[in-house]
Amino acid sequence: MSPGLKKLICPECGHEIKEYRNPFPTVDIIIECETPVGEKGIILIFRKKEPRMWAIPGGFVDYGESLEDAAVREAFEETSLKVVLIRQFHSYSDPNRDPRQHNISIVFIARAQGIPTAGDDAEKIGLFNMHNLPDELAFDHAIILNDYFQKKY
Repeated sequence: MSPGLKKLICPECGHEIKEYRNPFPTVDIIIECETPVGEKGIILIFRKKEPRMWAIPGGFVDYGESLEDAAVREAFEETSLKVVLIRQFHSYSDPNRDPRQHNISIVFIARAQGIPTAGDDAEKIGLFNMHNLPDELAFDHAIILNDYFQKKY
């Protein structure tokens, strides 16, 4: 039996019922930002919820929402910046990438200008580059950012 299929038995008739479990779609947004004073880098948030670590802004795709709309919404909710999506970067689907459940992340690259402000699930926010990333990042975000910087430079 596949790990995504759970067998249930009807207590009335004893008939087997199949319950399917599917991964959850999420988006992460690598936001390339330039502040009004000329600082450049990518935005990371420090999460309010577990795991309480630095992370790429992102979150779950709502039912009826496109990946692109979810990326723009999540970026705004967590950074207070209106982003312009540049392109879809890559998908990450390792079932163990998030210890809470099986999430598939579609990562976008976006650009924004302004001063990011922590919002929604973000306790604090920072502007980073490949030389000053935090030592520990949530989920598989170190892998994602390594892939990003390898392709960028």
